[in-house]
Amino acid sequence: MLTAFTNFIELHLAGPMAKIANQRHLRAIRDGIIATLPLIIVGSFFLIIAFPPLPQSWGIYQFLSSNAATILLPYRMTMYIMSLYATFGIGASLSKTYNLDVVSGGILSTIAFLLTFVPVNIPLEAADAAGTSGFVLPMANLGGGGMFVGIITSIFAVEVYRLTDKSKFKITMPDQVPPAVARSFESLTPTLIVILVISTISYYIGFDWHSAVSKIVSPLISATDTLPSVLLLIFMITFFWAFGIHGVSIIGSLARPLWLQILEANTTAAAAGETLPNIAAEPFYQWFIWIGGSGCTIGLAILLAFTAKSKYASKLGKAIITPSIFNINEPVIFGVPIVLNPTLIIPFILTPMACATIAWFATRLGFVSAVTITAPWTLPGPIGAYLATGGDWRAAVLNCLLIVLSVVMYYPFVKIYDKNELAKEHALEQEKTETEELVSTTVVESKS
Repeated sequence: MLTAFTNFIELHLAGPMAKIANQRHLRAIRDGIIATLPLIIVGSFFLIIAFPPLPQSWGIYQFLSSNAATILLPYRMTMYIMSLYATFGIGASLSKTYNLDVVSGGILSTIAFLLTFVPVNIPLEAADAAGTSGFVLPMANLGGGGMFVGIITSIFAVEVYRLTDKSKFKITMPDQVPPAVARSFESLTPTLIVILVISTISYYIGFDWHSAVSKIVSPLISATDTLPSVLLLIFMITFFWAFGIHGVSIIGSLARPLWLQILEANTTAAAAGETLPNIAAEPFYQWFIWIGGSGCTIGLAILLAFTAKSKYASKLGKAIITPSIFNINEPVIFGVPIVLNPTLIIPFILTPMACATIAWFATRLGFVSAVTITAPWTLPGPIGAYLATGGDWRAAVLNCLLIVLSVVMYYPFVKIYDKNELAKEHALEQEKTETEELVSTTVVESKS
């Protein structure tokens, strides 16, 4: 039964899923967004500095809070406008797949994205207390709210670049011209087309890109920030992993733009001192669901390291426990293995679902703060959970409790797995003993 099901997965799902994961546009989106992670991680930590997890009576807290606006400036110039950086990354990545100039593709994508903004003109007489006047960009759409517009315009800009290059509809310079100068002239034609098209749509036709895309995407974001959606995403990721398909690579490419908008809404609310509106941003998965890696395999690693009786399971457990603490679990998935293992696939899917349900209600009921920080994913679970929630010690406690739950849920299945491994080892030892006895008997008879 399992063999037939496995063959079906490999024949009908593995190939199409691999093609989806490697589709050039999806891969460019994934790579472009991932390229912004250093900015997101470092920038988000300024939220902790501006609003430190310290008693409000302390002088350091009062000092930092009173200077929060200035402290948050690095955050506002990094994570707060992450779509601007992601747009360049998407354009550069997609250009690379077409063997086009990477820098030109990134710049074209960026200008296409910026041309979707209609600056607001603030007359001098209407200047605010800070003296702000003139044309002002709506900064909110430079963040997560503009991510999907950035994706659309990046793909459009690079496709125009590709068509002009392929059709030779470009200015070609002599070979004696320096390469950097030649590339600049070759980019003139696609730049002209991109600017004319996007400007016409935005300024002369008056199409509001961000409002239109927001109306389309809002239901998806709302649906993503629900428990059924979280459980569905967990099932899909672990299901693909169970057959050796990189679930996070496939599902994450599709869901990450939504996760980023959910997280950006939380960080914006946190910076404004407002109630955090969302739960299921990507750090929620990292610190309350994927503890030890996909499948919440930290419990499996602990059990193998400290309770396994078979030689293979025991040695494997001691080898994988350290990587698991730092959320690296490829050695678990392929070393145990979990892939195509009917015994361990069950807790591999069910454990993160149970963790997600508990963490969801704990956050919804206010027992734990919602996530606002993208902490480095290689941090040990309790530390990452503490930082991701802006310094909420209850998140670290919840993370520890979920680790215990992981141990409990994996325990009966690990016992079965370990028993089977032990039986295999006994059978091999017995076979080896019988072989040695047979050889010994043969030698004695030959001497006789």
